[in-house]
Amino acid sequence: MNKIIQIATVAIIASSTLLLSCRERTRPMLAKEISAINLKTGDVVLCGPDDKSVGKVSFIISGDTGIVKQFNFAIALLHSFEYDEAEKVFAQIIKRDPHCAMAYWGVAMCNYHPLWTPPEAPELQKGNRALEVARSIEPKTTRESDYIKALSAYYNNWERADHRTRCHAYEAAMKALYEKYPNDREAAIFYALALDAAADPADKMYTKQKKAGQILHGLYASLPNHPGIVHYIIHTYDYPELAELALPAAQRYASLAPASAHAQHMPSHIFTRLGMWDESIQSNLASIAAAKCYAESAGMRGHWDEELHSMDYLVYAYLQKKETKLAKAQWDYLNTFSEVSPPNFKGAYTFAAIPVRYVLENRLWKEATQLTTTPAGFPMEKFPWQRAIIHFARALGFVHTSQLDSAKTELAILNQLRNDLLAKKETYKANLVDIQIKASEGWIFWKEGNTAAALEKMNQAAQMEDKTEKHPVTPGEVLPARELLGDLYMEVKQPEKALEAYQSNLETHRNRYNGLNGAAKAAGLCGKKDLADYYTRQLAFVTAVKNTSVAKVK
Repeated sequence: MNKIIQIATVAIIASSTLLLSCRERTRPMLAKEISAINLKTGDVVLCGPDDKSVGKVSFIISGDTGIVKQFNFAIALLHSFEYDEAEKVFAQIIKRDPHCAMAYWGVAMCNYHPLWTPPEAPELQKGNRALEVARSIEPKTTRESDYIKALSAYYNNWERADHRTRCHAYEAAMKALYEKYPNDREAAIFYALALDAAADPADKMYTKQKKAGQILHGLYASLPNHPGIVHYIIHTYDYPELAELALPAAQRYASLAPASAHAQHMPSHIFTRLGMWDESIQSNLASIAAAKCYAESAGMRGHWDEELHSMDYLVYAYLQKKETKLAKAQWDYLNTFSEVSPPNFKGAYTFAAIPVRYVLENRLWKEATQLTTTPAGFPMEKFPWQRAIIHFARALGFVHTSQLDSAKTELAILNQLRNDLLAKKETYKANLVDIQIKASEGWIFWKEGNTAAALEKMNQAAQMEDKTEKHPVTPGEVLPARELLGDLYMEVKQPEKALEAYQSNLETHRNRYNGLNGAAKAAGLCGKKDLADYYTRQLAFVTAVKNTSVAKVK
């Protein structure tokens, strides 16, 4: 008997030694894998009220109370697209408990950013590595495994499968998760986001968006302080036909997550759709102040891209109120920028759009011909769609200053940029440039005296744009094609057609200054005095001076 006990004891000791040995071998291996992810680390940087509120989230995971609280803070940041800061919090959780599988899922979510530009290779590598670690960790709950598996559907085969294909795969995986856990509100919210990300830009029935909206509105009453719900409602209804549905969320989001610069800006998407220029101005002034604070507090080199993004929306709103000096001040300020972090599509769009908006909205044709395409220190050559915006403005400028050879040179550049985008399979952006090509051709024909061809091309441009949703980066086209069609009808002395074009454009581009002004003039030329007076009164209301000051953000 004693011998049996001795043997058992030896076996237990051997087993314990082996287990300890395995753990000792596993620990440095996991440390190596964590190091390979290259996590963002450091103090979390937020600007705003002293409590640094970003809303309230309750995402159930395994772990002690402290980790759960930290995780929910990270999820709240994630829901406001504060990706860098959210990743820092997930990294802190991993440092505290390397076996918290859902923290690695969080890192992968931070590198997906579904409603912006697709992740680049380094982000995809990071997200994929994080999920590999998450899948390898045991124990974890079945629900946690399902979340990790669902997100893996996006990262799987990322080297070969295109972004949209993987978005659809993730949407399908999240649908399964949502249906498996009907009481999991976070699953519902992330599924709604996946629906928005997978929505077809050409679907004018907004099938996926309406489904997402139904889910989010069903949760809103019981979770009024959840940042993801109000944020995604805004994105879900960021369309002219649906924008009214998001107004309550837009009016709430900034106060719900005051420490997020993006939360300060996001309501202006809906304010812009509804032509609420004073509200848009307030929203973007607050966002710019928060973005400046963030860049300074984070020790960022240059200006944060979120500041530039809000500046474009701000300039757009100023121009609709005919606040020309304030708009020009933003352009002058932009010209002082020597560095942007990160140097991405948002910065490229702002560098192109602000000067173009200013000269085109104010019909400064000579100044349009002098616009440059190379902002100091910014890699504009990487962004053909954004460069095309400047060449479009130059083309119109040369047409209106009777320099047709130069206008045709700009047209040739637009064609080349369109072809470059097609070669990269960026068909959506290529289509946007094609609209500019058709419009440029129309105005060149007009200057050449070929009215029929001019109107044909400009109508084609307007019809194409009617079928194309704007990109989320922009508050609107630098000049809406149907409004530009109205301008052309005015030039060829067809005010009835011009009025029709202006009115049609105002249905989807509410309270635009040039649209209202054009409609008033066209109605007057048509002898429709009451209608001309209506648009004149509307113009006076839109341009009425209101208080556009904003409290400083800490």
